[in-house]
Amino acid sequence: MNILVTGSGGQLGHALRRASAASADRYFFTDVAGDDTLRLDITDREAVERFVHEHAIGAVVNCAAYTDVERAEEDVERAELLNATAAGHLARAMKGVGGLLVHVSTDYVFDGTANRPCTEEAPTAPRSVYGATKLHGEEEVLASGCRYVILRTAWLYSEIGRNFLRTMLRLTEEKEVLRVVFDQTGTPTYAGDLAEAIFDIVEHRKYEGREGIYHFSDEGVCSWYDFARTIAEYAGNSACDIRPCHSDEFPSKAVRPAYSVLDKTKIKETFGIVIPHWTDSLRKCIGNIEKEK
Repeated sequence: MNILVTGSGGQLGHALRRASAASADRYFFTDVAGDDTLRLDITDREAVERFVHEHAIGAVVNCAAYTDVERAEEDVERAELLNATAAGHLARAMKGVGGLLVHVSTDYVFDGTANRPCTEEAPTAPRSVYGATKLHGEEEVLASGCRYVILRTAWLYSEIGRNFLRTMLRLTEEKEVLRVVFDQTGTPTYAGDLAEAIFDIVEHRKYEGREGIYHFSDEGVCSWYDFARTIAEYAGNSACDIRPCHSDEFPSKAVRPAYSVLDKTKIKETFGIVIPHWTDSLRKCIGNIEKEK
C-alpha cells in the first residue's frame, strides 16, 4: 500500500520516518518545505486530490497542524485553514478512493474541567482557537464519510523541534531558578511512542472494521512542574531550583486545559497496544539526545 504522511517535517513526521523505515509499504513524506520531503500544500484541494491519484495513495497519516496555541488566538483564519479545511481536503480525497485517513487531534478539544480521565465519548468544549479548529478538523473528517482513525494526543515532545522537553533542557542548564506551573495536569507523550502506535495500526491493517476516535498518550499523570523536575533530574541539571507556580502568573491569550488526562482503554483493548509510562519514554528520549551531541 502507498501511504502519504503529511507534515513530515514535524516531530511526529520524523518519528514516523524511523518507525516505517523497514516497512514493506511505500511511504510518501510531504510538507510545504524541506530538502528531504516532497512538497504538498494540503490547503489546496486540487493539489491533494491530484497527489492522491497520481501516487495511488491508500492511506493518509495527517501530522500537519497549526500548533502555535498562543498565535492561533489572533491568526484564526490560518489556524482554521490548516487544522480544519485541510483535514477536510484529505478526508474527501480518501473518500474518493476508498482509502483510510489517520488524523491526529488533541486534548484541547476538551474544556479541562474534568476530574477523571477523558474518554472518547466525553463532551467536547474547546476554550481556545487552537482547540476549536482542531475540533472542526475532526468534524470535517466525520462529515466526509471516509474511513478514518482519529487519534487525540497530548503534550507531545521528541528529540527535535520546539517542545517542552527541549525548552526545559536548555532553561534548567542556564538558569539558577525556574518557575513552572503546577495547576495544569496531563500526560507527556513521546512522539516515538505515538508513531509506533500509528505504524502498528496501519502496517498490520488493524483498522479494518475498527474505524473511530481513539485517545493516545503515554501512561501516567503529572503536572508541567513535575514534568520539568523529572527532565532536569534525568538530564543531570541539578543546579536549577525549579519552583511551582500558578497559571495566572503567566498570563496568556489562550486558555489551556487545567486537566486533560486521556483515558486510553479503548485503543489498548481494540488494537492490543502496550503503552509505556511517560517517565520511561522521557528517559529514552533524553538518552537519544545525549547520544547525538
